[in-house]
Amino acid sequence: MEMSNDFDRLLFFEHARRTAEATYDKDPLDADNLTRWGGVLLELSQFQNGDESKKMIQDAIDRLEEALVVNPRKHDALWCLGNAYTSNAFLIPDLDEARGDFHKATQYFEQAYELEPQNELYKKSLEVAAKAPKLHVEIHKHGLGQQGMAPGPPPSSTTKQQQQSTKKSKGSQLKYDIFGWIILAVGIVTWLGFAKSNVPPPPR
Repeated sequence: MEMSNDFDRLLFFEHARRTAEATYDKDPLDADNLTRWGGVLLELSQFQNGDESKKMIQDAIDRLEEALVVNPRKHDALWCLGNAYTSNAFLIPDLDEARGDFHKATQYFEQAYELEPQNELYKKSLEVAAKAPKLHVEIHKHGLGQQGMAPGPPPSSTTKQQQQSTKKSKGSQLKYDIFGWIILAVGIVTWLGFAKSNVPPPPR
């Protein structure tokens, strides 16, 4: 089954969330379901803005922590928690405040990798986590649109304008790369998890 656009993805993950909630009502100690539920909420947070996105990420963290209470060595839950804290950190404009979540993310990635050292995705997550504070600076530097508030360059400085445009483009691409990689990875894990559970596809 191919998710061709954002609307298809939204339908799929909304359906997956309802399925996870129903499964939780029957068995609240199903660690696999709790992990899938957390991954789904993390995916759905990308369709929200600001406070709504943060709230959904926190809900994902709560479900994933529940999974770890049931099974403290569940490496995919640890890895998803790392992604949740990374996603939340990128939503915090102040780097000093965001560092706390980046630190937690690194700890969870390390634990997941220690439990399954052959997992290349966990290894890659650790590499990205090490660069996260720098990426945070770039994303917020280019994403806040403050250039428009500054005095404009003189007409002769075309090269400077082009450089600024290129830097802004690179910043935007950087943002999409980091968010895209994290969320795509979570989506793959979530998709496979539900496929293994033989969950019926979302309604068309």
